[in-house]
Amino acid sequence: MAEQTVSAGLAHGFLEFAVSRGAEMSILTARSGIDPHDLEDLDNRIPFASYVALVRAAKALTQDPALPMRYAEASDMSEFSIVGLLANASETMADAMAQLNRYGQLVVEVDIGAAGRFAMQQWQGGAWMVDTRPDPNAFPELTESTFARMVCGPRRFLPKPYALEVHITHAEPAHKAEYDRIFQCPVVFESHWNAIRIDVAMTHERVALQPRYVFGVLSERADALLKSLQSSKTFKGRVESLLMPILHTGEASIDKVAGQMAMSRQTLFRRLKAEGVTFAAVLDGLRHRLALDYLSGRKVSVNETAYLVGFSEPAAFSRAFKRWTGMSPKAARGGPAANAAA
Repeated sequence: MAEQTVSAGLAHGFLEFAVSRGAEMSILTARSGIDPHDLEDLDNRIPFASYVALVRAAKALTQDPALPMRYAEASDMSEFSIVGLLANASETMADAMAQLNRYGQLVVEVDIGAAGRFAMQQWQGGAWMVDTRPDPNAFPELTESTFARMVCGPRRFLPKPYALEVHITHAEPAHKAEYDRIFQCPVVFESHWNAIRIDVAMTHERVALQPRYVFGVLSERADALLKSLQSSKTFKGRVESLLMPILHTGEASIDKVAGQMAMSRQTLFRRLKAEGVTFAAVLDGLRHRLALDYLSGRKVSVNETAYLVGFSEPAAFSRAFKRWTGMSPKAARGGPAANAAA
């Protein structure tokens, strides 16, 4: 099974919050094994296990067992994730909830079904939003922070609270008073599920904290990030991630990648074959995709693109590009002069 991850934005925000509450940055990063440089790009991915270690180290250093809940209450997801921005640009509360369910893996990866992490169910005459992640009590801090964010965030724009009752599967903690203060509704511990009973009428309330135009731009970016995340879970995706930083060196060989993955070239070949591809096809496809990205952006020349995707000779790159697209690199880069030259 591929390693689960969280967004660097989530880890970065929590790290800064913990430091503001008195935790020592160097101790937090040492205990979690997180390199601060990996948090500079908020769309980067951090191992889930490292985030768990960060949260627990922060709780210990601040001597605050409710720290994850306080962070969720104090922060806005739009500050660290495109998912929060999408929710803010949604038309209604129901739309925002749908976006959170669709793109939630970009914030925190968990084992979920095809329908997403959250499911709506009717029970005892009420509508319940149920967190379906398995084994939630292994890391109850995630339940705490997720529910706190889901309850506190909408208070900024809803005319009244939409959370009517909260059910939690783990036992009542010593910091129960924080549950009462943050959720402001009845909380049941040691329940059979992690769920929030909601006021359905509130789901029709308008959100639209961002212009509607922004929604399309953000959803396109979120789709690209989700596709990249899903691709990274395949063996092919892992190979591509190792090829990208070495393409320009001219050393993008199967032996090089196999060595980085600590396996023989025969094993690498078999793993790719099991996914219906060959190393040559992965390399060729990656070069094709990156070449199109470089040229469509018109920020680098044809010769520079050839170098960046691993061709030592521009002529060889041109032949490959013609094979990929049926046109010359100059024509793909665009512009009247380029089209004339093509």
